Amino acid sequence: MIERYTLAEMGKIWQDEFKFSTWLKIELLACEARVILKEIPEDDVRIIKSKANFDVKKILEIEETTKHDVIAFLTNVAEYVGPASRHIHYGMTSSDILDTTLSYQMKAAGELLLKRLYKLKDVLKERAIEHKDTICVGRSHGIHAEPTTMGLKFALWYEEIKRDIIRLNDAVQEISVGQISGAVGTFEHLSPKVEEYVCKKMGLKPASVSTQVIQRDIHAQFMSILAIIGATLEKIAVEIRHLQRTEVLEVEEFFTKGQKGSSAMPHKRNPIISERVSGLARILRSNSISALENVALWHERDISHSSVERITIPDSCIALDYMLDLMIKLIDNLIIYSENMLKNLNLTRGLIYSQAVLLKLITKGITREGAYKIVQTTAMDVWNDKNKNLKDELLNSDEVLKYVNEKEIEEIFNSERMLDNIDYIFNRSIYADD
Repeated sequence: MIERYTLAEMGKIWQDEFKFSTWLKIELLACEARVILKEIPEDDVRIIKSKANFDVKKILEIEETTKHDVIAFLTNVAEYVGPASRHIHYGMTSSDILDTTLSYQMKAAGELLLKRLYKLKDVLKERAIEHKDTICVGRSHGIHAEPTTMGLKFALWYEEIKRDIIRLNDAVQEISVGQISGAVGTFEHLSPKVEEYVCKKMGLKPASVSTQVIQRDIHAQFMSILAIIGATLEKIAVEIRHLQRTEVLEVEEFFTKGQKGSSAMPHKRNPIISERVSGLARILRSNSISALENVALWHERDISHSSVERITIPDSCIALDYMLDLMIKLIDNLIIYSENMLKNLNLTRGLIYSQAVLLKLITKGITREGAYKIVQTTAMDVWNDKNKNLKDELLNSDEVLKYVNEKEIEEIFNSERMLDNIDYIFNRSIYADD
Protein backbone atom coordinates (compact mmCIF):
# COMPACT_ATOMS: atom_id res chain seq x y z
CA MET A 1 0.00 0.00 0.00
CA ILE A 2 1.24 3.49 -0.80
CA GLU A 3 1.09 6.19 1.84
CA ARG A 4 -1.84 8.57 1.60
CA TYR A 5 -2.16 12.22 2.59
CA THR A 6 -5.67 13.39 3.36
CA LEU A 7 -7.18 16.12 1.24
CA ALA A 8 -8.34 17.77 4.49
CA GLU A 9 -4.75 18.83 5.23
CA MET A 10 -4.74 21.18 2.26
CA GLY A 11 -8.23 22.48 3.01
CA LYS A 12 -7.29 23.46 6.57
CA ILE A 13 -4.59 25.82 5.32
CA TRP A 14 -7.21 27.95 3.58
CA GLN A 15 -9.84 27.98 6.32
CA ASP A 16 -10.56 31.11 8.38
CA GLU A 17 -9.34 29.44 11.57
CA PHE A 18 -5.86 28.87 10.11
CA LYS A 19 -5.76 32.35 8.58
CA PHE A 20 -6.76 34.21 11.74
CA SER A 21 -4.46 32.04 13.85
CA THR A 22 -1.58 33.06 11.60
CA TRP A 23 -2.58 36.73 11.78
CA LEU A 24 -2.54 36.51 15.56
CA LYS A 25 0.81 34.72 15.57
CA ILE A 26 2.34 37.51 13.47
CA GLU A 27 0.90 40.21 15.71
CA LEU A 28 2.22 38.49 18.85
CA LEU A 29 5.66 38.03 17.31
CA ALA A 30 5.76 41.72 16.42
CA CYS A 31 4.98 42.55 20.06
CA GLU A 32 7.73 40.17 21.20
CA ALA A 33 10.20 41.93 18.92
CA ARG A 34 9.24 45.32 20.30
CA VAL A 35 9.83 44.06 23.85
CA ILE A 36 13.32 43.00 22.82
CA LEU A 37 13.79 46.50 21.40
CA LYS A 38 12.49 47.87 24.73
CA GLU A 39 9.68 49.74 23.00
CA ILE A 40 6.87 48.26 25.10
CA PRO A 41 6.68 46.88 28.65
CA GLU A 42 7.17 43.14 29.17
CA ASP A 43 4.14 43.01 31.44
CA ASP A 44 1.88 44.33 28.68
CA VAL A 45 3.12 41.71 26.23
CA ARG A 46 2.68 39.03 28.87
CA ILE A 47 -0.94 40.08 29.20
CA ILE A 48 -1.37 40.18 25.42
CA LYS A 49 0.04 36.67 24.98
CA SER A 50 -2.02 35.22 27.81
CA LYS A 51 -5.33 36.78 26.78
CA ALA A 52 -5.12 37.14 23.00
CA ASN A 53 -7.76 35.13 21.19
CA PHE A 54 -10.40 35.49 18.52
CA ASP A 55 -13.77 34.18 17.48
CA VAL A 56 -14.21 33.55 13.75
CA LYS A 57 -17.95 34.08 13.85
CA LYS A 58 -17.60 37.37 15.77
CA ILE A 59 -14.93 38.65 13.36
CA LEU A 60 -17.22 38.03 10.42
CA GLU A 61 -20.05 39.80 12.23
CA ILE A 62 -17.88 42.85 12.93
CA GLU A 63 -16.71 42.87 9.30
CA GLU A 64 -20.33 43.26 8.22
CA THR A 65 -20.11 46.76 9.74
CA THR A 66 -16.45 47.71 9.21
CA LYS A 67 -16.20 46.30 5.68
CA HIS A 68 -12.56 45.66 6.60
CA ASP A 69 -11.38 42.21 7.63
CA VAL A 70 -8.19 43.23 9.47
CA ILE A 71 -9.95 45.93 11.50
CA ALA A 72 -12.67 43.42 12.38
CA PHE A 73 -9.98 40.97 13.50
CA LEU A 74 -8.14 43.58 15.60
CA THR A 75 -11.40 44.74 17.17
CA ASN A 76 -12.25 41.19 18.20
CA VAL A 77 -8.76 40.49 19.59
CA ALA A 78 -8.89 43.73 21.59
CA GLU A 79 -12.10 42.53 23.23
CA TYR A 80 -10.12 39.63 24.70
CA VAL A 81 -6.93 41.55 25.57
CA GLY A 82 -8.17 44.83 26.97
CA PRO A 83 -6.07 48.05 27.26
CA ALA A 84 -2.77 46.32 26.43
CA SER A 85 -4.14 45.70 22.94
CA ARG A 86 -2.99 49.23 22.04
CA HIS A 87 0.43 47.71 21.30
CA ILE A 88 -0.99 45.26 18.75
CA HIS A 89 -0.54 46.22 15.08
CA TYR A 90 1.54 49.27 16.05
CA GLY A 91 3.20 50.82 12.98
CA MET A 92 1.87 48.08 10.74
CA THR A 93 -0.44 48.10 7.76
CA SER A 94 -3.06 45.49 6.92
CA SER A 95 -0.96 43.94 4.17
CA ASP A 96 1.84 43.27 6.63
CA ILE A 97 -0.24 40.50 8.12
CA LEU A 98 -2.27 39.71 5.00
CA ASP A 99 0.69 39.18 2.71
CA THR A 100 2.94 37.54 5.28
CA THR A 101 0.12 35.14 6.09
CA LEU A 102 -0.56 34.45 2.42
CA SER A 103 3.11 33.61 1.91
CA TYR A 104 3.00 31.35 4.94
CA GLN A 105 -0.11 29.60 3.57
CA MET A 106 1.38 29.21 0.10
CA LYS A 107 4.58 27.82 1.58
CA ALA A 108 2.61 25.30 3.65
CA ALA A 109 0.46 24.38 0.65
CA GLY A 110 3.51 24.03 -1.58
CA GLU A 111 5.15 21.68 0.91
CA LEU A 112 2.06 19.45 0.92
CA LEU A 113 2.03 19.42 -2.88
CA LEU A 114 5.69 18.43 -2.88
CA LYS A 115 4.84 15.43 -0.69
CA ARG A 116 2.34 14.28 -3.28
CA LEU A 117 4.75 14.89 -6.15
CA TYR A 118 7.41 12.77 -4.47
CA LYS A 119 4.85 9.98 -3.98
CA LEU A 120 3.75 10.19 -7.63
CA LYS A 121 7.40 10.06 -8.69
CA ASP A 122 7.90 6.90 -6.64
CA VAL A 123 4.81 5.23 -8.10
CA LEU A 124 5.87 6.10 -11.67
CA LYS A 125 9.31 4.65 -10.99
CA GLU A 126 7.78 1.39 -9.73
CA ARG A 127 5.57 1.04 -12.81
CA ALA A 128 8.43 1.96 -15.13
CA ILE A 129 10.60 -0.84 -13.75
CA GLU A 130 7.67 -3.25 -13.81
CA HIS A 131 7.00 -2.59 -17.51
CA LYS A 132 10.50 -1.77 -18.75
CA ASP A 133 10.32 -4.60 -21.29
CA THR A 134 6.57 -4.52 -21.99
CA ILE A 135 6.66 -3.87 -25.73
CA CYS A 136 4.07 -1.61 -27.32
CA VAL A 137 3.89 0.47 -30.46
CA GLY A 138 5.04 4.06 -30.39
CA ARG A 139 2.82 6.58 -32.15
CA SER A 140 3.48 9.92 -33.76
CA HIS A 141 0.57 12.03 -35.05
CA GLY A 142 -1.60 9.21 -33.64
CA ILE A 143 -0.17 6.84 -36.27
CA HIS A 144 1.96 3.78 -35.56
CA ALA A 145 5.65 4.66 -35.66
CA GLU A 146 8.13 2.15 -34.17
CA PRO A 147 8.16 -0.14 -31.11
CA THR A 148 8.76 1.27 -27.63
CA THR A 149 7.87 0.00 -24.15
CA MET A 150 5.24 0.92 -21.61
CA GLY A 151 8.08 1.30 -19.14
CA LEU A 152 9.50 4.12 -21.23
CA LYS A 153 6.17 5.94 -21.07
CA PHE A 154 6.26 5.75 -17.29
CA ALA A 155 9.92 6.79 -17.29
CA LEU A 156 9.11 9.84 -19.42
CA TRP A 157 6.43 10.93 -16.94
CA TYR A 158 8.81 10.18 -14.05
CA GLU A 159 11.38 12.60 -15.50
CA GLU A 160 8.80 15.33 -15.97
CA ILE A 161 7.56 14.96 -12.39
CA LYS A 162 11.19 15.26 -11.26
CA ARG A 163 11.39 18.58 -13.11
CA ASP A 164 8.09 19.66 -11.58
CA ILE A 165 9.51 18.95 -8.12
CA ILE A 166 12.50 21.18 -8.85
CA ARG A 167 10.23 23.92 -10.19
CA LEU A 168 7.89 23.80 -7.21
CA ASN A 169 10.79 23.71 -4.75
CA ASP A 170 12.10 26.90 -6.34
CA ALA A 171 8.64 28.50 -6.26
CA VAL A 172 8.17 27.61 -2.58
CA GLN A 173 11.53 29.19 -1.77
CA GLU A 174 10.55 32.34 -3.67
CA ILE A 175 7.15 32.65 -2.00
CA SER A 176 8.62 32.14 1.49
CA VAL A 177 8.90 35.87 2.03
CA GLY A 178 7.25 38.22 4.52
CA GLN A 179 7.01 41.92 5.28
CA ILE A 180 6.37 44.05 8.35
CA SER A 181 7.33 47.35 6.77
CA GLY A 182 4.38 49.71 7.23
CA ALA A 183 2.02 51.67 5.02
CA VAL A 184 4.27 52.02 1.96
CA GLY A 185 7.17 49.77 2.92
CA THR A 186 9.45 52.42 4.42
CA PHE A 187 9.48 51.27 8.10
CA GLU A 188 8.52 54.80 9.06
CA HIS A 189 6.91 53.78 12.34
CA LEU A 190 8.50 50.41 12.99
CA SER A 191 12.05 49.14 13.17
CA PRO A 192 13.18 46.74 10.42
CA LYS A 193 14.33 44.50 13.28
CA VAL A 194 10.68 43.71 13.97
CA GLU A 195 10.31 42.37 10.42
CA GLU A 196 13.51 40.35 10.76
CA TYR A 197 12.31 38.81 14.02
CA VAL A 198 8.82 37.97 12.77
CA CYS A 199 10.00 36.47 9.49
CA LYS A 200 12.65 34.34 11.18
CA LYS A 201 10.09 32.91 13.60
CA MET A 202 7.67 32.25 10.71
CA GLY A 203 10.28 30.45 8.63
CA LEU A 204 10.23 33.22 6.03
CA LYS A 205 12.77 35.69 4.73
CA PRO A 206 12.12 39.46 4.69
CA ALA A 207 11.28 41.01 1.33
CA SER A 208 14.32 43.01 0.25
CA VAL A 209 12.08 45.82 -0.96
CA SER A 210 8.31 46.04 -0.62
CA THR A 211 5.67 48.69 -1.07
CA GLN A 212 2.44 48.21 0.83
CA VAL A 213 2.43 44.68 -0.53
CA ILE A 214 4.81 41.88 -1.40
CA GLN A 215 5.27 42.08 -5.16
CA ARG A 216 3.00 39.81 -7.16
CA ASP A 217 5.54 38.43 -9.62
CA ILE A 218 6.39 35.98 -6.82
CA HIS A 219 2.80 34.80 -6.59
CA ALA A 220 2.58 34.62 -10.38
CA GLN A 221 5.60 32.32 -10.45
CA PHE A 222 4.02 30.01 -7.87
CA MET A 223 0.70 29.89 -9.72
CA SER A 224 2.41 29.33 -13.06
CA ILE A 225 4.30 26.36 -11.65
CA LEU A 226 1.04 24.89 -10.35
CA ALA A 227 -0.35 25.27 -13.88
CA ILE A 228 2.72 23.56 -15.36
CA ILE A 229 2.34 20.66 -12.94
CA GLY A 230 -1.32 20.47 -13.94
CA ALA A 231 -0.23 20.36 -17.57
CA THR A 232 2.05 17.41 -16.77
CA LEU A 233 -0.83 15.56 -15.15
CA GLU A 234 -3.06 16.36 -18.12
CA LYS A 235 -0.37 15.03 -20.45
CA ILE A 236 -0.43 11.71 -18.59
CA ALA A 237 -4.23 11.72 -18.46
CA VAL A 238 -4.61 12.34 -22.19
CA GLU A 239 -2.27 9.45 -23.01
CA ILE A 240 -4.25 7.13 -20.75
CA ARG A 241 -7.51 8.28 -22.31
CA HIS A 242 -6.19 7.50 -25.79
CA LEU A 243 -4.81 4.14 -24.75
CA GLN A 244 -8.12 3.18 -23.10
CA ARG A 245 -10.17 3.71 -26.25
CA THR A 246 -12.07 0.52 -27.15
CA GLU A 247 -10.20 0.15 -30.44
CA VAL A 248 -6.85 0.36 -28.59
CA LEU A 249 -7.40 -0.88 -25.02
CA GLU A 250 -3.76 -1.11 -24.05
CA VAL A 251 -4.39 0.33 -20.58
CA GLU A 252 -7.47 0.91 -18.47
CA GLU A 253 -8.33 2.83 -15.33
CA PHE A 254 -9.20 0.60 -12.38
CA PHE A 255 -12.93 0.01 -12.03
CA THR A 256 -14.10 -0.54 -8.46
CA LYS A 257 -16.83 -2.93 -7.35
CA GLY A 258 -20.21 -1.25 -7.62
CA GLN A 259 -18.91 1.53 -9.89
CA LYS A 260 -21.20 2.53 -12.77
CA GLY A 261 -19.99 3.92 -16.10
CA SER A 262 -23.19 5.19 -17.67
CA SER A 263 -26.80 5.78 -16.67
CA ALA A 264 -27.89 4.52 -20.10
CA MET A 265 -25.30 1.88 -21.07
CA PRO A 266 -24.46 -0.69 -18.38
CA HIS A 267 -21.37 -1.93 -20.27
CA LYS A 268 -19.44 1.35 -20.05
CA ARG A 269 -16.08 1.63 -18.24
CA ASN A 270 -15.00 5.21 -18.88
CA PRO A 271 -11.66 6.95 -18.13
CA ILE A 272 -13.37 9.37 -15.76
CA ILE A 273 -10.35 10.02 -13.53
CA SER A 274 -8.19 11.05 -16.47
CA GLU A 275 -10.98 13.19 -17.86
CA ARG A 276 -11.41 14.88 -14.48
CA VAL A 277 -7.69 15.64 -14.33
CA SER A 278 -7.79 17.06 -17.86
CA GLY A 279 -10.67 19.36 -16.93
CA LEU A 280 -9.11 20.63 -13.71
CA ALA A 281 -5.84 21.40 -15.50
CA ARG A 282 -7.78 24.07 -17.40
CA ILE A 283 -8.72 25.73 -14.10
CA LEU A 284 -5.07 25.87 -13.06
CA ARG A 285 -4.07 27.49 -16.35
CA SER A 286 -6.88 30.05 -16.10
CA ASN A 287 -5.89 30.92 -12.54
CA SER A 288 -2.25 31.36 -13.54
CA ILE A 289 -3.32 33.98 -16.08
CA SER A 290 -5.13 35.86 -13.30
CA ALA A 291 -1.95 35.74 -11.23
CA LEU A 292 0.00 37.31 -14.09
CA GLU A 293 -2.66 40.02 -14.38
CA ASN A 294 -2.10 40.78 -10.67
CA VAL A 295 1.55 41.75 -11.12
CA ALA A 296 0.78 45.28 -12.30
CA LEU A 297 -0.78 47.36 -9.49
CA TRP A 298 -1.24 51.11 -9.13
CA HIS A 299 1.70 52.86 -7.46
CA GLU A 300 2.51 51.36 -4.03
CA ARG A 301 -0.67 49.31 -3.99
CA ASP A 302 -4.28 48.89 -4.99
CA ILE A 303 -6.57 45.99 -4.11
CA SER A 304 -7.46 44.75 -7.57
CA HIS A 305 -5.34 41.65 -6.89
CA SER A 306 -6.93 40.84 -3.53
CA SER A 307 -10.36 39.62 -4.58
CA VAL A 308 -8.81 37.48 -7.31
CA GLU A 309 -6.29 35.82 -4.99
CA ARG A 310 -8.88 34.96 -2.36
CA ILE A 311 -10.41 32.63 -4.94
CA THR A 312 -7.64 31.53 -7.27
CA ILE A 313 -4.76 30.71 -4.92
CA PRO A 314 -6.72 28.45 -2.53
CA ASP A 315 -8.64 26.92 -5.44
CA SER A 316 -5.47 26.11 -7.39
CA CYS A 317 -3.70 24.59 -4.39
CA ILE A 318 -6.74 22.51 -3.44
CA ALA A 319 -7.41 21.46 -7.04
CA LEU A 320 -3.82 20.38 -7.66
CA ASP A 321 -3.72 18.51 -4.36
CA TYR A 322 -6.83 16.61 -5.47
CA MET A 323 -5.44 16.00 -8.96
CA LEU A 324 -2.20 14.59 -7.59
CA ASP A 325 -4.11 12.33 -5.22
CA LEU A 326 -6.17 11.06 -8.15
CA MET A 327 -3.11 10.50 -10.32
CA ILE A 328 -1.19 8.60 -7.64
CA LYS A 329 -4.10 6.17 -7.24
CA LEU A 330 -4.61 5.96 -11.00
CA ILE A 331 -1.00 5.10 -11.85
CA ASP A 332 -0.67 2.74 -8.90
CA ASN A 333 -3.74 0.76 -10.06
CA LEU A 334 -3.52 1.26 -13.82
CA ILE A 335 -4.40 -1.96 -15.66
CA ILE A 336 -1.94 -2.89 -18.41
CA TYR A 337 -3.06 -5.12 -21.29
CA SER A 338 0.24 -6.34 -22.71
CA GLU A 339 -1.46 -8.85 -25.04
CA ASN A 340 -3.39 -6.01 -26.69
CA MET A 341 -0.14 -4.07 -27.03
CA LEU A 342 1.37 -6.94 -29.03
CA LYS A 343 -1.79 -7.28 -31.11
CA ASN A 344 -1.77 -3.57 -31.92
CA LEU A 345 1.96 -3.71 -32.64
CA ASN A 346 1.22 -6.04 -35.54
CA LEU A 347 -1.82 -4.20 -36.90
CA THR A 348 0.17 -2.58 -39.70
CA ARG A 349 1.70 -5.90 -40.72
CA GLY A 350 5.33 -4.96 -40.33
CA LEU A 351 5.20 -1.37 -41.59
CA ILE A 352 6.66 -0.13 -38.30
CA TYR A 353 9.99 -1.67 -39.36
CA SER A 354 10.27 0.46 -42.49
CA GLN A 355 13.07 2.66 -41.11
CA ALA A 356 15.12 -0.40 -40.17
CA VAL A 357 14.79 -1.62 -43.77
CA LEU A 358 15.71 1.83 -45.07
CA LEU A 359 18.86 2.03 -42.97
CA LYS A 360 19.90 -1.53 -43.84
CA LEU A 361 19.71 -0.71 -47.55
CA ILE A 362 21.75 2.45 -46.99
CA THR A 363 24.51 0.39 -45.33
CA LYS A 364 24.60 -1.72 -48.49
CA GLY A 365 25.63 1.31 -50.54
CA ILE A 366 22.32 2.59 -51.88
CA THR A 367 21.69 6.34 -51.67
CA ARG A 368 19.19 7.44 -49.07
CA GLU A 369 16.85 8.69 -51.78
CA GLY A 370 17.06 5.41 -53.66
CA ALA A 371 16.55 3.30 -50.55
CA TYR A 372 13.63 5.49 -49.43
CA LYS A 373 11.91 5.03 -52.79
CA ILE A 374 12.26 1.25 -52.65
CA VAL A 375 10.92 0.97 -49.11
CA GLN A 376 8.13 3.51 -49.49
CA THR A 377 6.86 1.88 -52.69
CA THR A 378 6.69 -1.50 -50.98
CA ALA A 379 5.22 -0.02 -47.80
CA MET A 380 2.44 1.77 -49.69
CA ASP A 381 1.51 -1.51 -51.38
CA VAL A 382 1.18 -3.11 -47.95
CA TRP A 383 -0.72 -0.10 -46.60
CA ASN A 384 -3.29 -0.37 -49.38
CA ASP A 385 -3.64 -4.15 -49.38
CA LYS A 386 -4.68 -5.64 -46.03
CA ASN A 387 -3.61 -9.10 -47.21
CA LYS A 388 0.03 -8.13 -47.50
CA ASN A 389 2.77 -7.69 -44.94
CA LEU A 390 6.06 -5.85 -45.33
CA LYS A 391 8.39 -8.72 -44.52
CA ASP A 392 6.86 -11.06 -47.13
CA GLU A 393 6.86 -8.34 -49.75
CA LEU A 394 10.56 -7.68 -49.11
CA LEU A 395 11.36 -11.39 -49.26
CA ASN A 396 9.58 -11.55 -52.62
CA SER A 397 11.30 -8.47 -54.01
CA ASP A 398 14.16 -9.21 -56.38
CA GLU A 399 15.27 -5.60 -56.11
CA VAL A 400 15.58 -5.83 -52.32
CA LEU A 401 17.21 -9.25 -52.35
CA LYS A 402 19.99 -7.86 -54.51
CA TYR A 403 21.21 -6.03 -51.41
CA VAL A 404 20.03 -8.01 -48.34
CA ASN A 405 19.53 -11.72 -47.73
CA GLU A 406 16.67 -13.52 -46.02
CA LYS A 407 18.50 -13.81 -42.69
CA GLU A 408 19.10 -10.09 -42.62
CA ILE A 409 15.44 -9.39 -43.33
CA GLU A 410 14.39 -11.72 -40.50
CA GLU A 411 16.69 -9.84 -38.12
CA ILE A 412 15.14 -6.53 -39.16
CA PHE A 413 11.69 -7.68 -38.05
CA ASN A 414 12.74 -8.48 -34.50
CA SER A 415 11.06 -5.94 -32.22
CA GLU A 416 13.24 -6.87 -29.24
CA ARG A 417 16.36 -6.01 -31.21
CA MET A 418 14.99 -2.54 -31.80
CA LEU A 419 14.87 -2.01 -28.03
CA ASP A 420 18.48 -2.84 -27.23
CA ASN A 421 19.06 0.58 -25.65
CA ILE A 422 16.15 0.58 -23.20
CA ASP A 423 18.54 -0.35 -20.39
CA TYR A 424 20.79 2.55 -21.39
CA ILE A 425 17.87 4.97 -21.07
CA PHE A 426 16.81 3.49 -17.73
CA ASN A 427 20.38 3.71 -16.42
CA ARG A 428 20.48 7.46 -16.98
CA SER A 429 16.94 8.00 -15.68
CA ILE A 430 15.17 5.51 -13.43
CA TYR A 431 18.25 3.79 -12.02
CA ALA A 432 20.35 6.97 -11.82
CA ASP A 433 18.47 8.06 -8.69
CA ASP A 434 19.05 4.82 -6.77
